[in-house]
Amino acid sequence: MELVRELPLDQILRGDCIEMLRMLPPASVHCVFADPPYNLQLRGELRRPDDSLVDGVDDEWDRFADFPAYDAFTLAWLTECRRVLRKDGTLWVIGAYHNIFRIGAILQDLGYWILNDIIWRKANPMPNFRGRRFTNAHETLIWAARQRDSRHRFNYQAMKALNDEIQMRSDWLIPLCTGPERLRNAHGLKLHPTQKPEALLHRALLAATGPGDIVLDPFFGTGTTGVVARRLHRHFIGIERHPAYVEAAWGRIRRTRPAPPEAAATPNRRDAPRIAFGVLVERGLIPPGTRLYDRQRRIEAVVAADGSLRSGTLAGSIHQVGAQAQNAPSCNGWTFWHLDRDGVLTPIDTLRAALLAEAADTR
Repeated sequence: MELVRELPLDQILRGDCIEMLRMLPPASVHCVFADPPYNLQLRGELRRPDDSLVDGVDDEWDRFADFPAYDAFTLAWLTECRRVLRKDGTLWVIGAYHNIFRIGAILQDLGYWILNDIIWRKANPMPNFRGRRFTNAHETLIWAARQRDSRHRFNYQAMKALNDEIQMRSDWLIPLCTGPERLRNAHGLKLHPTQKPEALLHRALLAATGPGDIVLDPFFGTGTTGVVARRLHRHFIGIERHPAYVEAAWGRIRRTRPAPPEAAATPNRRDAPRIAFGVLVERGLIPPGTRLYDRQRRIEAVVAADGSLRSGTLAGSIHQVGAQAQNAPSCNGWTFWHLDRDGVLTPIDTLRAALLAEAADTR
């Protein structure tokens, strides 16, 4: 815990991203979300060769990329991000056809393990001005673990709930950042040319982080990552060199209120505390010698002192004996086996639920 207190939690570090990253301790963050610059300027904004801002996608500006310089920059910041990621941490990086393939190759060379590529399909894309290409209607997110053997977090249940109880796919239809969410300067112009929608960050952080986790954004811009992290009870560390963006980001973050505790996302079943059947036996909740039954009382088993069951010639765990007795490939013993309480059959899972609730109250 000493390491966490040393981190600049919920702060924006103003300066060069690589220099700032080198100041952070190793293995200190759970997740990185990176929206790196697309071109040689390396300033987090799209510019043409005459240094004018690109408000959309045209045919000219991307012809002048200096690939060696961009690759060197990408290698440097991805190296530092991997250093500060925890062993089981993950990285999100978003880009377009100008840069995402080069980034993908470099992160694989560094040892990251790609989990998914996500297509962000824009519901309202910018038009192609010259009519010489297809309208560029999507960007690509790469989601990667720090290394191949990382036990990365994926909140499957939350993603399924977010998608009306259907498995979340790798193509996300989300509108561009528009309306009141889009920050503008005193002249009414877009403050940041590539401001990402909060909906996109909400989905990424909800999928790959938990409450209290630390999310690092090395290209913080106007603070979308910080806003969503604060709302979802995550910590953030932002890095940004543009003073106007830093000021705008702080304004957004201060206006954001964390969601109330009762609005927490659906927990992963695999993240729930595990209680073995033997714990119920050793605590005397189901003493050795207790007889268990299936719902129809057609199958009967006796509880042994080590938490195993005996049913005729069958012996094994609550799951194994339940499956063998039914001649089934598998069985959830917690819901299959029942206790006789004054003539009423009660699933043994009710005892486990009581223990889990007791454990939650003591945390």
